[in-house]
Amino acid sequence: MTTVSELFDPGAVAAAATDAILGSTLHGDARGVVVDSPPGAGKSTLVVRAALELADAGRPLMVVAQTNAQVDDLVLRLAEKNPELPVGRLHSSDADAYDKALDELPNVRKSAKAAELAGLPITISTAAKWAHVKVDEPWEHAIVDEAYQMRSDSLLAVAGLFRRALFVGDPGQLDPFAIVGSEQWAGLSYDPSASAVTTLLAHNPELPQHRLPVSWRLPASAAPLVSAAFYPYTPFRSGTDHGDRALSFAIPSDGSGPDRVIDEAAESGWGLLELPARHTPRTDPEAVRAVATVVRRLLDRGGAATSERSPDPSPLTADRVAVGTAHRDQAAAIRAALADLGVTDVTVDTANRLQGREYDVTVVLHPLSGRPDATAFHLETGRLCVLASRHRHACIVVCRAGVGDLLDDYPSTEPVQLGTVVKFPDGWEANHAVLAHLAEHRVVWQP
Repeated sequence: MTTVSELFDPGAVAAAATDAILGSTLHGDARGVVVDSPPGAGKSTLVVRAALELADAGRPLMVVAQTNAQVDDLVLRLAEKNPELPVGRLHSSDADAYDKALDELPNVRKSAKAAELAGLPITISTAAKWAHVKVDEPWEHAIVDEAYQMRSDSLLAVAGLFRRALFVGDPGQLDPFAIVGSEQWAGLSYDPSASAVTTLLAHNPELPQHRLPVSWRLPASAAPLVSAAFYPYTPFRSGTDHGDRALSFAIPSDGSGPDRVIDEAAESGWGLLELPARHTPRTDPEAVRAVATVVRRLLDRGGAATSERSPDPSPLTADRVAVGTAHRDQAAAIRAALADLGVTDVTVDTANRLQGREYDVTVVLHPLSGRPDATAFHLETGRLCVLASRHRHACIVVCRAGVGDLLDDYPSTEPVQLGTVVKFPDGWEANHAVLAHLAEHRVVWQP
């Protein structure tokens, strides 16, 4: 009997979605096209392909990204796909304004002045830099990468530079960052702190909307949970099936809590190392040491990963492991603990800085671990979504017991504001969904 999973061809489904998006972009007449993408679905690949096809069609293009790192990555990807295509990298006047690897690319022209890049098929820069550009004739096309990370005021600042645009982004990620309070604009259609896509669709609900339906990063063990918990209205599937990826260790478990949770994660894709319930400082010393110990054991046990990319096992090296936290002081404490254990090359950062990045194994300090309360910051769905969706093989969560009770006891104290779009799922529901799944892979440990 044929199963649903046997009928699902991820490559064909993803290709059909991409063709529809490119058709709307190149041949449609709408002023904007919006593409929602789950984690690891190939946003950058889509942006690069759309840029190359617009350039081949003779349509000059400006590309807007949100950070210099994103801009440089797109320039490098374009050069890899078409080394002959002239590309402009518009940068700031800072001394270290772009990745020096771009200096090795003869097809890339770099300048702090847009006029010096005029006439090139593709010009790429950050939204902040584009906001200072003035042109007599706007570009026919623009691509806005990571559009859900862009504030609506940033979109307004560059909207006069192009006639039509393709907006690509992940609606499940963290909301745009603002350093000032935005309560006075809440509920207004022109709220400058809202994401560019939210405001765009509020004023232009008729714009074509597409989605990428396959995650090539998340394994079959992770995609169902992340999809159900964070993308209930735009579900997606993993591009791989159970058994396509495997994580193994040359050195057997020593029976400790960290080793047992590592084995659980290697087998099932998820692991929860649960410490005793306790209210703690934000930089909980026991939890910090537990995270560091798990990472040390991951590296000491000679891990190897096999996947659809290569049938030969690839060593689980430090650069393929990441630690995610909610706060910078937690990340700093874990870096110090890892340094004490002789580990220096593992990425340790907050959810905000881990967005868009990919690793074989991630170790996460749960945002609500040891807390006496559940604030809006710690309940933000995007934060937990980022932390739970960076891995290709396994995610290990370190958390104190009692978070479920904390969620049940936590009354929402956020003010209700008329006109605001209610985010769904909310942080309470998403946290419960993730905790319920992690409970099946729990290893209780007393350090």
